[in-house]
Amino acid sequence: MQRPPANTFNLEYLHEITNSLDEISKQKLKGVILTSAIPNIFSAGLDIKEFYKPDLQRLENFWSSVQDVFIKLLDLDFATAAAINGHAPAAGCVLSLSCEYRAMVNGNYKIGLNEAALGIITTPWIQAMMYQVIPMKHTETALTTAKLFDVDEALQIGLIDEIASNKEDAINRCKQYIRKFDKIPLHARALTKQRMRQTPIKILREQRDEDIRMFVDVVMNPSVQDNLKDYVEKLKNKKKK
Repeated sequence: MQRPPANTFNLEYLHEITNSLDEISKQKLKGVILTSAIPNIFSAGLDIKEFYKPDLQRLENFWSSVQDVFIKLLDLDFATAAAINGHAPAAGCVLSLSCEYRAMVNGNYKIGLNEAALGIITTPWIQAMMYQVIPMKHTETALTTAKLFDVDEALQIGLIDEIASNKEDAINRCKQYIRKFDKIPLHARALTKQRMRQTPIKILREQRDEDIRMFVDVVMNPSVQDNLKDYVEKLKNKKKK
């Protein structure tokens, strides 16, 4: 990923990712590794500019595009791994959860779903993705408190699988994970993976319209817009310093 300064997802970038996933899904690959070309940032998640005082039609298209990306990621036939080379809050964390394996670089980095801090409710399919990786009790506590985990905490609860010394090490660990399936028939592996992931995939496919309506309603809530205004102001002040 390479969308400076923080690999945030706006509508256009989501379309780019969708097109890339369509292309790689046509190839006979052993696996794919997600990582970032930006030092110290895996992805800061969704672009706040898409939420704050949004155009309603664009907002609906934006969330539909988010759904598209994660349906494709969850349903890929081949192995997926994330080399997390920096901070991964919010949708950055969701991106890593969509993968089967996660290696995170050791450092002063955070990972987790902190949407509740902005008054935004985590949708059912994202909740399902998280509690397929970590226990439901940990998921509930993390989501309701907007918890961001440091690297050691993330390993302890299973949010990541390994700690790497640097980005190259993280990528190598991801490659080692993918090589585990060299002698496993692709079809059997893919079907097993898809059945294991059927809960979030089913929610995404069968409840798309309801999910979009819920997302739009939450984002357009006046209290959420006030929270987003405060957040945007804080970001502006940080840039001035």
